[in-house]
Amino acid sequence: MAVAEAKRESAEARIADRPLPKGAKWADEARAAALARVRSMGLPGRRDEYWKFTNPATLVQAEPPAASVLETGESPVFGAVDRLKVVFVDGVFDPAQSDELAMEHIEIQRLGEAAGTDIHWARDLYGALETRGQTPVDRPLAALNTALAEDGVVIRATGRAPKPVSLIYLHKSDSSDAYLHHVIRVESGAELTVLENGPAAARFNKVMEVDVADGGTFHHVCAQGRDHERRSATHVFARLGEESVFKSFTLTVNGVMTRNECVIELTGDRAVTHVAGAAVGDGVFHQDDTVFVTHDAQDCESRQVFKKVLRNGAVGVFQGKILVKPDAQRTDGYQISQSLLLDEDSQFYAKPELEIYADDVQCSHGSTSGAIDEDLLFYLRARGVPRAEAQDMLVIAFLAEALEEIEDRTLADELLGRLEGWMARRRQG
Repeated sequence: MAVAEAKRESAEARIADRPLPKGAKWADEARAAALARVRSMGLPGRRDEYWKFTNPATLVQAEPPAASVLETGESPVFGAVDRLKVVFVDGVFDPAQSDELAMEHIEIQRLGEAAGTDIHWARDLYGALETRGQTPVDRPLAALNTALAEDGVVIRATGRAPKPVSLIYLHKSDSSDAYLHHVIRVESGAELTVLENGPAAARFNKVMEVDVADGGTFHHVCAQGRDHERRSATHVFARLGEESVFKSFTLTVNGVMTRNECVIELTGDRAVTHVAGAAVGDGVFHQDDTVFVTHDAQDCESRQVFKKVLRNGAVGVFQGKILVKPDAQRTDGYQISQSLLLDEDSQFYAKPELEIYADDVQCSHGSTSGAIDEDLLFYLRARGVPRAEAQDMLVIAFLAEALEEIEDRTLADELLGRLEGWMARRRQG
């Protein structure tokens, strides 16, 4: 009881003096319901089952810890990709840096504008998938986002989008506390790619709700920025219809605290979902990937592939679950999490789970953790490759399986090039 009360007190402190955004009746009702969920659950603590490896203190405290802005001088991620740019600065839409919100086969609008419209397609989705994702595990930071987020985008794909929608998050204030909520609907037979990049804020809470109708396809590639002091909690909630496809990849480089949650429901037969991630951490770095995939239809496929490279005391966490419901026969579920520890101070915590109630399934999971292969390192050094460069070559090879989950090779090559560049600059001091 004392723990539950402390969690509720933490929630009240976080929402004190912060009024809910105002909009149309459906939006106000969704936000009020989300706020009630937050007050009922309280904010997460270390005693919660899915937070025992990650201390949520800096994510739930009333004021965000300061995070200085890192000026790298690097070219923008995905800068060479033809895309529709949507820019947010410390969680606020910036029209001056954004492209016109218009594209063939795409309806795109700011969340605030959509939430102020009495009749809008987003009213059936805003907060709906987040609510479904609260069972069987409480996700109060996502409910907090639904209640408080004032900005974000709502996107409806009615056909094949000619180019990706690129959500760019810029960080300018060292005390910003940003909430963004995106709602995405991919109609039957439509296809959409969404890119995300940037540090976003000193503390960042993001929710993306994705509803993929029968035969729809959704691709998501996220590069979480290099601001080392940032703290973020991101959530993706997805629902898949019959013969639909959902594929998501996230690259995390640096960051004091990063928690990425992905909750996916396969509700239509022959749906496919792939969720993958790569993380490279150095020093004061804590990165947590928590994934929950529910198979609730027949002949569906899911893959979870996560790789982490950790050094100088960095910490990585993977928690992945595959739940197969009784009628989800002929499920094909695969899960792998691996870490490469470059010193004895770094740590990797893994909690793979399978919960299966159908009898005709193929499900597997595995997790490994280890050091650089000294034989391979010797092989490269014997051929004149300096030790640091040889080690980076093996790191890239280790991360390759996760990067291969990105279907668009142009995007995969972009992120691979970034990793190689960052490692080269680190070697040079």
